Amino acid sequence: PEYGWNDYAGVDVAGKTVVILVNDPGFATQDSSLFNGNSMTYYGRWTYKYEEAARQGAAAALVVHQTEPAGYGWNVVNRGWSGPQFYLVSADRNMSRVAIEGWITESAARAIFTTARQDFDELAASAAQSGFTAVPLGVTASLGVENTITESVSNNVLALLPGSERPDEIVVYMAHWDHLGHDQSIDGDGIYNGAFDNATGIAALLELAEAFASLETRPARSILFLLVTAEEQGLLGSEYYAANPVYPKSQTVAAINVDGVNIYGRMNDITIVGIGNSELDDYIVDAAGAQGRVVRPDPEPEKGYFYRSDHFSFAKQGIPAAYTDPGIDHVEHGAQWTLDRLAEYRAERYHQPTDEFDESWDLIGAMDDIRLLFRVGYSLSNGSAFPNWNEGTEFRALRDSMMTGAATP
Repeated sequence: PEYGWNDYAGVDVAGKTVVILVNDPGFATQDSSLFNGNSMTYYGRWTYKYEEAARQGAAAALVVHQTEPAGYGWNVVNRGWSGPQFYLVSADRNMSRVAIEGWITESAARAIFTTARQDFDELAASAAQSGFTAVPLGVTASLGVENTITESVSNNVLALLPGSERPDEIVVYMAHWDHLGHDQSIDGDGIYNGAFDNATGIAALLELAEAFASLETRPARSILFLLVTAEEQGLLGSEYYAANPVYPKSQTVAAINVDGVNIYGRMNDITIVGIGNSELDDYIVDAAGAQGRVVRPDPEPEKGYFYRSDHFSFAKQGIPAAYTDPGIDHVEHGAQWTLDRLAEYRAERYHQPTDEFDESWDLIGAMDDIRLLFRVGYSLSNGSAFPNWNEGTEFRALRDSMMTGAATP
């Protein structure tokens, strides 16, 4: 609604299959005036596309995988969507979801469009223009799924440091403790250790908790250290907490997420993922300046990292949330050196059993970042302001209504 764009306007998809492109029109056209330009919005994420297809009554929703707009290769989709999938239990046992949710390769999509005597490239280009109307493909498919539903329980871990003056106002530090378990299909070591993603984040939270607990004078506001489960299964632990908070949303000042720390050494900068979204940017800029560092935007905003970690569950509820990544301007080696190592990690270790602890990690940069995040939380916990989202973001209306009492905690 913020962009006046509705691809479902005047289209009845009840009982039909919708074929959907990933990402936003702004990325597809590289037009900065469309959506948020090259930076993905929540509307570009596959999760939102399934949610909207369900609201529209679609029988199936198939997202076409393309590496650049998705931000990862087909191998990530293949690993993540093979085998059992986890979801939160809902009142209707998730029967209101689209019956068939899935991804298809671009080559499979092109084959479908050829069968339908349609030009995939032409329609993809048209879909990125305002006023596009969905095109019936005129083909049918017969799909059947037999599911076995098993319920299980996993736990979030909460630790509260009560505030000295306004203990009912909460600043949240969060990190996820889970990974993908054990892949029995892999010959050899199939354990997803998650050393970087996200044992390092859990270690950071433990350090932050010790630092705050060691202060002679406790902060005015309470600080909640929240270790969430099932992030790798779709942000489920954080989604559950954000929808069912122990402490009211209207009293939650902000959330600071740690999902992987800097393992490459000292940087001249730090990255704000989703820069420009909220007033929390100012706190990070101040903390970085105190270290003689600068803030930079996400170098890959088209990949939608802001929507791929636990802080987003808070954002969806209207609570301002911050997520930083290590900088890229290495003090000794420069930016390209760092970008090469980040690309190597994504290709060789991201969501793979090879994400293991490495003696070569240089954690001095992690210490800098943890101190920076401590300073951000310290300022928030001793201040009186409730930061807000910036005008025009997807979450501003939720926060405004929450703080005026129009929304329930």
